[in-house]
Amino acid sequence: MKMFPHMCLEVHMRRILLSCALVLALALPASAAVDASKLQLPGDITLAQAQKVMAGALAFAEKQGVPMNISIVDAGGNLKAFYRMDGAFLGSIDVSMKKAKTARLFNMSTAELGAASQPGQELFGIEVTNDGLVIFGGGELLKDKNGVVIGAIGVSGGSVQEDTNVAKAGVEALNK
Repeated sequence: MKMFPHMCLEVHMRRILLSCALVLALALPASAAVDASKLQLPGDITLAQAQKVMAGALAFAEKQGVPMNISIVDAGGNLKAFYRMDGAFLGSIDVSMKKAKTARLFNMSTAELGAASQPGQELFGIEVTNDGLVIFGGGELLKDKNGVVIGAIGVSGGSVQEDTNVAKAGVEALNK
């Protein structure tokens, strides 16, 4: 069967229209507005809270003059926010994330866990569990105004004391 040019064009146009209709049918539900509050677990840090923590930590890090990697995890220990200041050590990226996760997994600062995991203490060796923990200062819990743990912050890039100071500044910013 021989097709005339106008028939070829008609078939081609039908295919284009059907393809567009299919794309629209699939895309509309995906683009519909999603109520994020329905997806947020109660007792989990919100993005607004994480940004508040990050702003406080960054301000203190800049004041100290030490470039830092700052990680914030949610109540489940999952990364919620991360910031790497210009010049911060690449190796400290992982350390900051593990400090935050360690604090959240054990509901205590990494400094407290470190004290309990020294030779002769009952938690000696714990740092090799959970795919590696960090047991020195710089990881702090984040609690809401009711004292509920909603996440944790981990900071790395300076001395242990500098990291701890920045993490605590983030905690303080949350509670202002």
